[in-house]
Amino acid sequence: MIEIEPRHFHCPGYYIRAASKRFEAEGAAALRRRVFVEEQGIFPSHDRDDIDMIATHLVALSTYAHEADQVVGTVRIHEEAPRLWWGTRLAVDCDFRAVGRLGAELIRLAVCSANARGCDRFLAHVQMQNVTLFKRLHWRPLEEITIHGTPHMRMEADLDHYPPCADPVAGWYHRPRIREQRR
Repeated sequence: MIEIEPRHFHCPGYYIRAASKRFEAEGAAALRRRVFVEEQGIFPSHDRDDIDMIATHLVALSTYAHEADQVVGTVRIHEEAPRLWWGTRLAVDCDFRAVGRLGAELIRLAVCSANARGCDRFLAHVQMQNVTLFKRLHWRPLEEITIHGTPHMRMEADLDHYPPCADPVAGWYHRPRIREQRR
């Protein structure tokens, strides 16, 4: 059959899991640089800090023939004090933001993973344009603050909506509904 209209390739699904391979960690770092340095201009050359050494890095991986292909989303989590966890540096590649729920799935894995490790409180500094998303995901706003010259909302997750995930390296496979890209 001859195809009359070209169709774009749609990734059938995404692995949402803790980074456990070198290409996943490197891909997450490269994505964060693209988003926070090149795209948003929040940092002058890189966004790396001491938390990177103690954090668990989570990734969303596009797939090709059901094999992990590239890092298209990332977030990191760490325990700041006993039972107090933070999620930071949530980023989704600009070419994949129209894919349904990648950011939400990373947030879910972040809180569920911390919940399995004894978390009593899970906090995040959320850029203002993402506050509505977090509210839909059962987070409550605490206070407005400015970080690196960018307005943020400090928010807290309702842990009752996030069952423990004891094996974040296994994570899960996410099959999004296909949405039309806005033009």
